[in-house]
This record gives sequence, C-alpha cells and structure tokens, in this order.
Amino acid sequence: MGFEEMWAALRPVGRDAETGGYHRFAWTPAEVECRSWFADEARRRDLEIETDRNGNLFAWWFPPGNGRGDAVVTGSHLDSVPGGGAFDGPLGIVSAFAAIDLLRERGVRPSRPIGVAAFAEEEGARFGVACLGSRLLTGAIAPYRARALRDRDGRTLADVLTGHGLDPERIGPDEDLLSRIGCYVELHVEQGRALDVPVGVASAIVPHGRWRFDLAGEGNHAGTTHLKDRRDPMLPFAELVLAAREAAERNGTLATVGRVEVAPNGVNAVPSAVTAWLDGRGPADEAVRRTVAEVREAARRAARAHGVAVEVAEESYTEVVDFDVPLRDRLAAVLGGVPVLPTGAGHDAGILASRLPTAMLFVRNPTGISHAPEEHADLEDCLAGVEALTTVLKALAGG
Repeated sequence: MGFEEMWAALRPVGRDAETGGYHRFAWTPAEVECRSWFADEARRRDLEIETDRNGNLFAWWFPPGNGRGDAVVTGSHLDSVPGGGAFDGPLGIVSAFAAIDLLRERGVRPSRPIGVAAFAEEEGARFGVACLGSRLLTGAIAPYRARALRDRDGRTLADVLTGHGLDPERIGPDEDLLSRIGCYVELHVEQGRALDVPVGVASAIVPHGRWRFDLAGEGNHAGTTHLKDRRDPMLPFAELVLAAREAAERNGTLATVGRVEVAPNGVNAVPSAVTAWLDGRGPADEAVRRTVAEVREAARRAARAHGVAVEVAEESYTEVVDFDVPLRDRLAAVLGGVPVLPTGAGHDAGILASRLPTAMLFVRNPTGISHAPEEHADLEDCLAGVEALTTVLKALAGG
C-alpha cells in the first residue's frame, strides 16, 4: 500500500464532516482507531510492534543478522489539536512507512535497525502537557505529576491508561528503549510559510511554553447584582488577553490565549471563575520569560482591582532546542543543500534532543496555515518528502 492509499485510509478518521477539522485526542476512539491503523500497517510490512510503558508506539525493521541497537527512528504523532489539520503528525508516520517500502523496493539492506514511532499526546490537547509521551520517555516530566493530569471530563491520565491496558505505575523514563535508539529524524508538515522548495531541514525550535491562569471571583445574578458589588473574573481575564498582546509586541515574542473555561458559563450569571491558558513563544528564553512575567503582573493587578483572586501555574516549558549540528548538516548535504530554517512549533524531536541526536525535515505548506482545517501540503510535495526521508534513512542506516 503506497503513500496515497495509506493517506486515503487514515484521512477520514476523526474528521468533522462540517468543518473538515480533526478531533483525535489521545486515547479517544478516533486516536485509538489511528493506533489500530498504525499496527495494521506495521503488520503488513512484517515489522515488530512495540508499545512502550508510556503508550508510545514503535514498529521495528530488524534486518536479519543485525543487532537491535543503534536504531534510526523516524515518525511523529497521530493525535490532533481541537479542529486541527490532517497533516500535523500523521504525515510523518505515513511517510515513514512509505519510505520503508521504497527502501525495500530498491533492495536496500540496512546495517542498522529502522523504527517508526507514533508518540502519545504530542499536542497536549487532552491532558494539557504537550509531547507528553516523549517527555515521559526521556524523564522530562515526573511520573507522579503525569498520572494526576486531568482531561476536561475530570478523568486522570492514570485512569485512562488503565482503561487501555497500560500500568500507570510503570510510566516514566525508559533507559533501555532510549539506549536502543541511535538517532531520531522527524518529518513534519511546515507550520508557517517559509519554504520555497518542497523540503527543508530544521535548525532549531524556539523557546515555548504554556501557563494556566485561575481567576476566582464570586458568582451572582446578572440582573440583580450592582456593578459595584461584583467580583467578576471576566474583567481581569479581558485585561489579561490584552496584556498578552501588548507584552508580545514589546518583547518581540508571540503570546496567545486560545483556551478559556468559564464557570458556571451561564448567560444570566456573573461568572464565579475563569481559567485561561497562555501560550508563549519567542526567539530567546529571556524574551519569553519576560513576556509571561508582564502578563502575570498585569493579571494580578487587574484581579486586585476587581476583588478577584488569581493563581498562575507553568504547565510546560521548553527552552531553545538546537538540533544536532552534525546530523542536521548531514541531512542537508545528502538532500542536495536544501534550506535550513528554525521553527516556532514544538515537536517530540525537540524533547528527544536532550537524550539523543535528533533532526527534522519539513514538507512545504503552501497555505502557511496549521492547527486548522486549511492546513495543507500538495501531493507532489508529500511524495518529495517521502523521497527525501528515504534518502536520509538509507544514508543513516546504511545498505
């Protein structure tokens, strides 16, 4: 089954018929169906399937007579943001299977194992921490904290893992698995519009993180509570949103409030509480930290003025990640000198970079849109990405 057939089989899963957006949250029926698709494709190619203790999937090609260490691993993730695009994540996995097919068709016999990975909860759309599977694998998040994470329905990660046959007490760093991986190369759709050729190589991931703001006021009747008597958390929330934009402009960063929860969420009720999430990114750690500090101070000042309590918690943060320079340069060279560019989006490759050499390939996105239904990559560019990944795997794994 080639790239187009695999893409056609996976594309309907979790797709909203009206908007065209995808809802593939970790360990929900749509994402579990994607996991089943992954296992089917692995079996179709006689690859050895492994689910690690953190729910990450691996499909291994162990050439006869070769060892099982120093593997070249590629892949991405299968989950999505709410209403996300088709390409973010799955493109890297479909391309990985297609690249293995091309290697075999061309008679390549690699001297190193090749693995295809599908990392769990990369987007963080269900439990709030991005790249959760790779963070657990590498020890970037404490297992006790991960077990206690809750989704919007109040279910903990521990409960969800148990329901899918995983032992939540075993999640955490897996040194044995990491020791078997020599390097990781992730192919991903471009997020933005910088490429003027089909494929590029990543140089770095800029600093980025997520912060939760809990604003607690006093619920009351919208028609009988005088303005002077209100402790309305919506007011400091509004100032928080404006402060985020202003702080980002001052510091040359990006700041986004893209998710908010209001209680009790009634038209005729003064809210009792507002919870908002701030996404902060920028070219340097200092600039991002300064942006968040300014937003935090603005929120606290506004909360005091309106008789509202505010608490701020950092849910995740990743400092600047420079991909392995020798690996990055080798990829650019074997691909004929393709562009090398940084990205403002986080990826599992960025988390794994703390433990092993990692690199990324980008496939051109003509719309420049990502995390939305309009996210796109032309078929010709996708196939060029498969060809590029095939070239890279052959160069790294030998044969």
